[in-house]
Amino acid sequence: MTAVDDISRDFLLERFDDFLAVEQGAAGTTSEAYHRDLARFATYARVKGAAAPTAVTPALLRTYIYHLKDVGLAPSSIRRNISAMRTYYRFLLGEGEVTKDPTERLETPKRWLTLPDVLTVADVERLLAAPTLDEPLAFRDRALLELAYGAGLRVSEWITLGVKDALLDEGLVRVFGKGSKERLVPIGRRAIAAVAVYQRELRPKLERGGGKGALFLNARGVPLSRMGAWKILRKYVTMAGIEKHVTPHTLRHSFATHLLEGGADLRAVQEMLGHSSIATTQIYTHVDREFLRSVHKQYHPRS
Repeated sequence: MTAVDDISRDFLLERFDDFLAVEQGAAGTTSEAYHRDLARFATYARVKGAAAPTAVTPALLRTYIYHLKDVGLAPSSIRRNISAMRTYYRFLLGEGEVTKDPTERLETPKRWLTLPDVLTVADVERLLAAPTLDEPLAFRDRALLELAYGAGLRVSEWITLGVKDALLDEGLVRVFGKGSKERLVPIGRRAIAAVAVYQRELRPKLERGGGKGALFLNARGVPLSRMGAWKILRKYVTMAGIEKHVTPHTLRHSFATHLLEGGADLRAVQEMLGHSSIATTQIYTHVDREFLRSVHKQYHPRS
């Protein structure tokens, strides 16, 4: 039995999966997300000396939430992790597996709902210029970064793009976002050129029959994983000499902020990001206001 199996058994994760599916009627995507969140938490708890859910304390939970913040998880993902843990402990209480709920007073710190980190335009230019021909997979990496920033993609969208979704002649990319909602996002000439070069020069060499139609493949010829995409980004952030903490979501935030700073309509940005509510997009108007203040301070004679 592997360590993963031990953790799943000790933390009753399979029973919790059944509870979600049968008693809660949770959607498959929700069940998968909760399972991932709790497996990650259980591994963390084990490392910290809590071998079972009964050994988890409120203090350990708070430390874990701050850990998620430190590794760059988005506030929305942290809130989902908290929701998963609350549901999990309600299940354990109902099953008589625990007598206390350590999530009872667990709150999402409101100050985390702050302005998202963004790169400057100069930072982005350095990042996109970092993949040079010295790198064996430079054509793929340049195309990946150009599309991620050029279309404001989530990391899950980077890795699930299909070859057929790059509509280069139309200057569009077809994206399947949250809830499998489809959207068409315009891309600029640099992204179009980078993807075209990758498709012509490198992807046919990587494809060995295991590509499954995915646009971005790894060196073994299979679709790029989420971790693989992360590693590519980290590599070029370092090479570009960018000292900010950069995650895939940082490129998405930067895409939205730079559009608004350039005068883009908020609803157009909402459409491109695939936000179901304008309220989600409005966080970027705060970033835009900060930009306007800085311009005013720099250029207005009475600032």
